[in-house]
Amino acid sequence: SLASTAITCFTRGLDLRKGTEDVLCPANCPLWQFYVFGDGVYASLSSVCGAAIHSGVITNAGGAVRVKTLPGQENYPAVNANGIQSQVLSRWASSFSVTAGPKSTALEAVGRSVSTARPSTGKRPKKTLDKKAGNKDCKADIAFLIDGSYNIGQRRFNLQKNFVGKVAVMLGIGTDGPHVGVVQASEHPKIEFYLKNFTAAKEVLFAIKELGFRGGNSNTGKALKYTAQKFFSLESGARKGIPKIIVVFLDGWPSDDLEEAGIVAREFGVNVFIVSVAKPTTEELGMVQDIGFVDKAVCRNNGFFSYQMPTWFGTTKYVKPLVQKLCSHEQMLCSKTCYNSVNIGFLIDGSSSIGESNFQLVLEFVSNVAKAFEISDIGSKVAAVQFTYDQRPEFGFTDHATKEKVLSAIRGISYMSGGTATGDAISFTTRNVFGPVKDGPNKNFLIVLTDGQSYDDVRGPAAAAQKAGITVFSVGIAWAPLDDLKDMASEPRESHTFFTREFTGLEQMVPDIIRGICKDFLDSKQ
Repeated sequence: SLASTAITCFTRGLDLRKGTEDVLCPANCPLWQFYVFGDGVYASLSSVCGAAIHSGVITNAGGAVRVKTLPGQENYPAVNANGIQSQVLSRWASSFSVTAGPKSTALEAVGRSVSTARPSTGKRPKKTLDKKAGNKDCKADIAFLIDGSYNIGQRRFNLQKNFVGKVAVMLGIGTDGPHVGVVQASEHPKIEFYLKNFTAAKEVLFAIKELGFRGGNSNTGKALKYTAQKFFSLESGARKGIPKIIVVFLDGWPSDDLEEAGIVAREFGVNVFIVSVAKPTTEELGMVQDIGFVDKAVCRNNGFFSYQMPTWFGTTKYVKPLVQKLCSHEQMLCSKTCYNSVNIGFLIDGSSSIGESNFQLVLEFVSNVAKAFEISDIGSKVAAVQFTYDQRPEFGFTDHATKEKVLSAIRGISYMSGGTATGDAISFTTRNVFGPVKDGPNKNFLIVLTDGQSYDDVRGPAAAAQKAGITVFSVGIAWAPLDDLKDMASEPRESHTFFTREFTGLEQMVPDIIRGICKDFLDSKQ
């Protein structure tokens, strides 16, 4: 039959079900977005239309392709053909090949009529708008940390600028696309321009051309730490919810240590890539203080965040694969931090033994913990429940989308006064406060604050909360029995149980609670 299936630019071989299938590729797929592995025989992870253009079966105008499933193999080669750089893959479970598909005139006609059916008047102005908007599919705020040390020298520094310029252009910079800035690493780091300075590729190119070579030691660690801490402020153009990326260009090796800078970058939610060029030869290894410098600095040591080029000469073929990496925002594992990806529920004891003035100290503690997190509709969220024998939800996770509103809601909590049924309160909070967000992306934490013995069992409800994926911290004050506190806390209980004789002692615990949340968050990500 001549029935071809219309597919998208991103349909992969493994998305097709039949042994032989006729498909129709759309026109104008963005070449730089194709992932293709191999040559002639392609790993089924590859984009079908990308493979078809790579092998010359169709052009970027699209068309009919016949896809044949083949067994997996080892060592798919990387070959540059027809504007697409395919990538190496050591092995994959299945493959496919592509040949020209049957010319089904009906479909060809449909394809054509769709493209000419657009009223030409509407088309022109849209083009210019789109160019300004940039590539909307690439979500990234990027700092290029370029090497300005004596290691690289003036001549290669200029080649590095050309390469960075090509990457910037291919990224599709625009108001709604990626934004970039440049920092030069040498003896001391210098921010050359920020994310907010330019939103058009032409301007960025000009700014890169103007950069002067600084020279000095290659203090990349110092520059990386500085960039992670200073470059991505909202004032200088960083956008909420867009992955922050630093691409470190390194000629040879750094003069200082990268480990601490890598840790700081991860804490700040920055994804670090290292592009190492002309890496140290066997003779030079004696001069390198830490041979594993790349692994220490990158976001994750999984191969994705490191990139190697043998020299600065003939680097054009390396532009697109790097751009593809920078635009795969689902791979940016370091964007999620404990500060922007947690839900923290506070369960606040409102029993009569506390008293009004101590209750204010409890609220102050709650505020100080909440303050440390990046609260927003796409970030961390906070909720609070007050309990005596009864429970009173003060506000839920979705009620307040900014830190200011959360802090003002905490200030507005009035003291109930009454008995203490902590177990019931935990069950209530698990069901009604955490229930609605249990399938969300954030990790869930419950902080139970109490000053006395509970009238009911706390062990069962706490175990149920933990089973529902909630990490429980117990904070006891005054007469709260240590056994109850330990029974409520998550494992390891020592690090999740806190106690102070006096309400004034709550303040000292704030940093430890924040650190505890961050530690649990990181442990859950490993």
